Amino acid sequence: MSRPELLAPPEIFYNDDEARKYTSSSRIIDIQTQLSERALELLALPDDGVPRLLLDIGCGSGLSGETLTEHGHQWLGLDISESMLDIALEREVEGDLMLGDMGQGLGLRSGILDGAISISAVQWLCNADKSCHEPRIRLKAFFSSLYRCLGRGARAVLQIYPENLAQRELILGFAMRAGFSGGIVVDYPHSSKRRKEYLVLTCGPPSLSSTTPEGKGEDGESCSDEDSSEDEENQTVCISDRRRPRKKQKVNKKGKGRDWVLRKKEQMRKKGNAVPADSKYTARKRKDRF
Repeated sequence: MSRPELLAPPEIFYNDDEARKYTSSSRIIDIQTQLSERALELLALPDDGVPRLLLDIGCGSGLSGETLTEHGHQWLGLDISESMLDIALEREVEGDLMLGDMGQGLGLRSGILDGAISISAVQWLCNADKSCHEPRIRLKAFFSSLYRCLGRGARAVLQIYPENLAQRELILGFAMRAGFSGGIVVDYPHSSKRRKEYLVLTCGPPSLSSTTPEGKGEDGESCSDEDSSEDEENQTVCISDRRRPRKKQKVNKKGKGRDWVLRKKEQMRKKGNAVPADSKYTARKRKDRF
C-alpha cells in the first residue's frame, strides 16, 4: 500500500469519503487508541489528578483526543483537513478544534501548553505539496512555534512514520535546532509490522527529567541498551550534541576562498534560510575599482 503522503496533500487525500472510511474502521480506531495511550505514557505527566491542557497535532476526527479525554485532560485539536474536523464535530468530541497548517506554525500563546502529542502527522511536512512549500522551512516553523507554545520542562511526543533514515534525521535535526532535548524511542525495533517510532522532546536543555525513555521489546518490556544498540537506526540525539565546543577555524591570509563560501552557503540552506543560487561569480574577488 502506498504511503498516503505520497498520493496527495492531506487536505485533499482526507476528503469526505476518506475521512468517514478512516473514522468508521475498527482496525484504525484500535491502532489510534494504542498509539495515543503510548504517547500519553511517554508524556510522563504528573499523576496528581490535575487535568492538563494538551495539544493534539493532526487530530483528524478526534480519535486520539478521546484518549486524552478519558484520562481527564483538556485538549486542543489542530488539523488541516476540514472534512476530518467536520466528522469530529459530528462525533461531539470534547476538545476545541482548529483548522490550520502546522507547517505555517502554531498560532498559540507562549507557554500555554502542558504537553503535546501527534499521531502519524509530522512526516507530512517532509513533502512539498505546493510550489511554495519548502520542507526545511516548514519543519523549522513548526518546531520553533511548538517550542514557544510549550511550558518550560513540558514534553511533546510525536509518533512518526519516516520514509527512510534521512527523513528521520531531517525531522530530528530541526527539533534539536529549535531548542528541544530528547530523541527517538523505538518500540519493537526488530519487528517489521509492530515497529513504531516516537519523537520524545522536552522543552529546554537536557536534565534528569528530560532523559529519553526506553522503547518496548517483543515481550512488551523495556529494551535494554544492548538491544537498542544492535539497531543502527535506533539513535538518540540530544541538545548537548550540537553544543559541543567548536574547533578554531584556521583563516588563510589570502582569504577564505570559494570552497569555504560554498560550504557556508550549503549550511545556511540546511537551516532553512534563503540563500542566493551558486554561480561562476560566487566568491569572486572584486576589483579594487571600476
